[in-house]
Amino acid sequence: MPVPVTAAIPGAAGAAGAAATGSRRGGRERRGKAVGRYQICVHVRPEMTEIALLEGRTLVEHYVSRAADDTTQIDGNIYRGRVQNVLPGMEAAFVDIGTPKNAVLYRGDVRYDRDDVEGRPAGGEPRIEQVLRPGQTILCQVTKNPIGAKGARLTQEVSLPGRFVVLVPDSTANGISKRLDDAERKRLRRIVDSVRPEGHGLIVRTAAAGASAEELRADVERLVGQWEQIAAQSTRGQGPALLYREPASAVRVIREELNSEYRAVVIDDYSLYEEVRAYVGAVNPELADRVEYYDPAVEPLPIFERYHVHEQLHKALDRKVYLPSGGSLVIDRTEALTVIDVNTGKNVGSTNLEETVFRNNLEAAEEVARQLRLRDIGGIIVIDFIDMEVRENRDKVASALRAALARDKTRTQVFDISELGLVEMTRKRVSEGLIETLSTTCTVCEGRGIVFDQLEL
Repeated sequence: MPVPVTAAIPGAAGAAGAAATGSRRGGRERRGKAVGRYQICVHVRPEMTEIALLEGRTLVEHYVSRAADDTTQIDGNIYRGRVQNVLPGMEAAFVDIGTPKNAVLYRGDVRYDRDDVEGRPAGGEPRIEQVLRPGQTILCQVTKNPIGAKGARLTQEVSLPGRFVVLVPDSTANGISKRLDDAERKRLRRIVDSVRPEGHGLIVRTAAAGASAEELRADVERLVGQWEQIAAQSTRGQGPALLYREPASAVRVIREELNSEYRAVVIDDYSLYEEVRAYVGAVNPELADRVEYYDPAVEPLPIFERYHVHEQLHKALDRKVYLPSGGSLVIDRTEALTVIDVNTGKNVGSTNLEETVFRNNLEAAEEVARQLRLRDIGGIIVIDFIDMEVRENRDKVASALRAALARDKTRTQVFDISELGLVEMTRKRVSEGLIETLSTTCTVCEGRGIVFDQLEL
């Protein structure tokens, strides 16, 4: 089996280019210490690695990585797969990628050459059974981890993320992050036109803000080399095989997150600290000194106690969440969706009922967005806000919810508040949520939360 390619560290050219713009993108300092809104804490245990992302002192995201995750946390990995069977009625194919459960590839994620399709209709797209056949070997990438009884989801539109750009091999795709302002987008478009590799697509990430042409070119060259390695390995053999593995969780989170707004990355394991510092030193040397080692032998408190992560995690596992003004949220998960109920609780207000309810709902909208992100809740979500009579107030609460969700990288879609005070929304489900990650289903009640009395005949 070929050795999987891992996310390589850029070469000297990338480091030199990054150093040249270090003063521009290195962030602010006060009294010799970095200043930033965010911080990453990494706690390494024998059985798992936990990563906490803090905004100020507030926990906003939490990730867990275990050794067993090699078969469950595979989002982004690239495989050589073998088609097991094709289901025309489902417009999907099941693919063996070497994991315990076969992965699923839907019709919309299949890539093909129209000249190779036999018996295709005169107009329109060919059917999936005309493109794929059992036993066929394909190159594919995981877009969603296996969850519960469902296998991983695949695409043949492979992409390789770098520090500043995402390479889309054998594609004409191109784009620039919409989070960048118009002037920066124009500047980057001029650079991208000169560094785009022939035959491949490029998507410029938000992290490219302020990046020089040399930095972008080095990032692109590294990704192209990585892709050539993967493509070569894909032809060496026929069976299912892992061709590219996403890096360790800590490195992956730092690749996606770290910028000048982070004041520190604190790690309590020395070997992981060295690995992360080497990675940051190569891709973003001006921020390398923000990677710090938290020595458990010297520090009086464990890292998660020192930064109040542990207590916030316990609260995130509760069914009920209290709001500062006295109101509360009740979060219930079902097979089909997650339901969030908003209550006023002890919040009695000071003016009138409509104003009290409106203020409570505004506060709840902000907290709902934070809880969805922290608990990594995906799928369909229904929020039962307290009824508001004034239409303008309902619109303001919906706007506040959308604004709060804009800070979440995971894609969401929110609909307006209905006459019943309900908000229907979706949040992309990529992996299991926080509760599923940190819990085991009860063997007595099988997750129902109740144990039935013995019935006498």
